[in-house]
Amino acid sequence: MTGELVILLLLIVTAVAFDFTNGFHDTGNAMATSIATGALKPKTAVTLSAILNLIGGFLSVEVAVTVTTSVLRIQDSDTGALLAGLDAQTAMFIIFAGLVGGILWNLATWLFGLPSSSSHALFGGLLGAGLAALGTSGINWSGLAAKVVIPGLLSPFIALVIAAIGVWLVFRVTRRVREARREKGFRAGQIATASLVSLAHGTGDAQKTMGVIALGMIAHGSLTSQEILEDGLPVWIIVVCAGAIALGTYLGGWRIIRTLGKGLVELDSPQGMAAEASSAAIILTSSHLGMALSTTHVATGSIIGSGVGRPGARVRWGVAGRMVVGWLMTLPAAAIVGAVTYFVGSLIGGVAGAVVIFAILVAAAALIYRRSQRQKVDADNVNDEWEAGQAGADAPAETVPAPAAQGV
Repeated sequence: MTGELVILLLLIVTAVAFDFTNGFHDTGNAMATSIATGALKPKTAVTLSAILNLIGGFLSVEVAVTVTTSVLRIQDSDTGALLAGLDAQTAMFIIFAGLVGGILWNLATWLFGLPSSSSHALFGGLLGAGLAALGTSGINWSGLAAKVVIPGLLSPFIALVIAAIGVWLVFRVTRRVREARREKGFRAGQIATASLVSLAHGTGDAQKTMGVIALGMIAHGSLTSQEILEDGLPVWIIVVCAGAIALGTYLGGWRIIRTLGKGLVELDSPQGMAAEASSAAIILTSSHLGMALSTTHVATGSIIGSGVGRPGARVRWGVAGRMVVGWLMTLPAAAIVGAVTYFVGSLIGGVAGAVVIFAILVAAAALIYRRSQRQKVDADNVNDEWEAGQAGADAPAETVPAPAAQGV
């Protein structure tokens, strides 16, 4: 087995691992509100979300094409060949290092229950590794701005406004309906809209990993951009990535589900339905346009909007502020990890460098998981009351008493 093939295999395994972390990191985007309002039981919610994420991964490839063309510039846009002076091994190691940056940021933010963007973690890691290896010429700045940065900045505000208007209209129209009857009716609608968000998440986020694997295969020479445009992605890439994100979704990511469902706004079913309908509409539109949008930004903006739009609702702006800080840190933090990963791997060199970095990634992931088990959040305590009065209560991982049950 050649060195290039070993690095490609490590890249694919790491990409699938990122897809898995993306699944459990982002489950809350679709199902946190349904779990919080009682529209769905926690285990039922994540099972339904996993199935719909799996289906969504097969629906389109526009976002995957965006990932192969709009972040790194490793190939000539006319010929599809690697840029002059860039060999296949270096190109693949850039992508591999970027994935490591994305995974480590995902795991760190999951540990603290912080709903940051998996998409921006991935793009940040690729950005840092690309800058470390190729300098500014290795980044497609216009594509990054148009397809990632600008949509990422605007989407939470758009979602907030749409959800706020939706909630205001819902309560205006149903103001004479008894609260118990209103709750019961909107819970059914909430299940439908939450399902639509899960489907939309699959069409967007699973494709990002598909695009990364395709980019690695393009660098290796076993796939070309023209083949993707003419024939689509190889079926095995779609199956593996859709399956990985579905499995991650099924495991739940309970820490982030708790933050989104209980930490931002105390939700009822009309608010939950309005938030999810807003998220689904924005995510599906962006996927159709090939924009690699952050579902986390959209879902969080929608949930805050559901609180803003209902008179008397309480929004925990301290928690929201911490999320925004995390969002602003995601791209640069993941970029730093991606750059450091590239430098360390390049100092060791070749296949040995890739193997060492992979071993470090596995060890770091194991340590983070072990730390998370000190105070577990799972299906049994995800809906416990948010204890805002105790010290550090805004840090989700520290506010939930550790139950006996095990969970992610």
